Amino acid sequence: MPDTYESWLRRAKELRLPDSHHINGMDVSGHGDGYVVMSPRDGQALARVADAGQAEVDLAVAAARRAFDHGPWPELAPAERGRVLLRLADLLEEHRAALALTISLEMGKPISDAYGIELRAAISTFRWYGQLADKLGDESPHTASDALALVTREPAGVVGAVVPWNFPLTLASWKLAPALAAGCTVVWKPSEMSPLSALTLGRLATEAGLPPGVLNVISADGPAAGRALGLHPGVDVLAFTGSTAVGRHFLRYAADSNLKRVWLELGGKSPNIILPDAPDLDRAAATAAWGIFFNQGEMCTAPSRLLVHRSVADQVVDAVAERAHTLRVGDPLDPATEMGPLVGTGHLERVLEHIADGVADGAHLRTGGERVLRDSGGSFLQPTVFERVPVESRLAREEIFGPVLSVFVFDELEEAVTLANDTEYGLAAGLWTSDLSTAHQVSRRLRAGTVWVNCYEEGDLTVPFGGMKQSGNGRDKSAHAIEKYTELKTTWIQL
Repeated sequence: MPDTYESWLRRAKELRLPDSHHINGMDVSGHGDGYVVMSPRDGQALARVADAGQAEVDLAVAAARRAFDHGPWPELAPAERGRVLLRLADLLEEHRAALALTISLEMGKPISDAYGIELRAAISTFRWYGQLADKLGDESPHTASDALALVTREPAGVVGAVVPWNFPLTLASWKLAPALAAGCTVVWKPSEMSPLSALTLGRLATEAGLPPGVLNVISADGPAAGRALGLHPGVDVLAFTGSTAVGRHFLRYAADSNLKRVWLELGGKSPNIILPDAPDLDRAAATAAWGIFFNQGEMCTAPSRLLVHRSVADQVVDAVAERAHTLRVGDPLDPATEMGPLVGTGHLERVLEHIADGVADGAHLRTGGERVLRDSGGSFLQPTVFERVPVESRLAREEIFGPVLSVFVFDELEEAVTLANDTEYGLAAGLWTSDLSTAHQVSRRLRAGTVWVNCYEEGDLTVPFGGMKQSGNGRDKSAHAIEKYTELKTTWIQL
């Protein structure tokens, strides 16, 4: 990894960015003049890229359909599919610096995180599923002696993958890698805010040996292309990560078209409970601050509700507020930057509206809440901490998707569990305690797809990830993700 600010600035000037869709293994221009991708670091245009309409969606789905129905990919030995995914992982490693730089430029992630966390996760995901591809066995249940029963997993067909901008390659890889390993073909629509890294990966996938039509990448400005994918009768499975509101649209699109399966990883308002017997209160506070400010708070799992016992509340909140003061906000291309800009001025304005509403609702603004570095032209915001937040306020109940923490103080454990579950979301939760029984009992009671105990955002590809309630359905990561992209078939043979 280049280690100086100057080297990243120089690379940024030399970087060549893609400008067209990647369909059927080829670069394809879109209709009209395309649209401009803006960089949140300075508000300047990065590139003009192709804009997909219905015609381009139809073209991409048709390519994926041919590749599934008549191409070699679904029929390849799983080990061979795995080898292609491993070659793609190697190519991502080879182009790691350029991809990290592209992500920093298009969505504002600090370059150290883009290189060290985002690309590491994406590379690991393709490598993990490449190694898993030939290790998924079928079943032969025991039946009567005059019959043979077979239960086989078959690829589900054409997958439409719609992913957000906050982790543009990590979240995409969680869908693409298991779908491809299973033998599916894919049409991938990245966010209009972050198409450049996706279009680059599409080209690398073809270079790695994916046959034409197996992975198609289309860029589009606005919701029309996503709607076209959701309604398309040629799409068998739709995998989406994003807001709960948009997830509802995809369920409607499935109902109004071919009843395609829809897998949703949606929003969150995750609680992080710190009990007085936490094994290390300083680490608990530092992790609480890291969790809400990492990636500018633009994370569905961000621990945006800090629930802390009254006996240690002052110590913990003081430490979090101090970290907010010292966190280095700056140019994402500077390796020393700890928090970059929000993804764009529109998103910045929405987060500022939430902050203003919080003040109006009577919450106490402990620190932050102001736009900074205005002269840069970028969409930078101070890390923000609120105390005494009314439980029915927008701050307490709505996903803000920014570096904004709401603090709640409790006296009894039962109060904390009730407050933690008092949300329409159920994606993740944190718990800090030294008591083993408390850890097990509270983890079982928290309605969340992932519960971290004495840590936050930890894990690896062996464990599934996904939500409960209005945080979605299905699971990414682990061998369980294969279930989303396969169909079970029973074959009964009378002997």
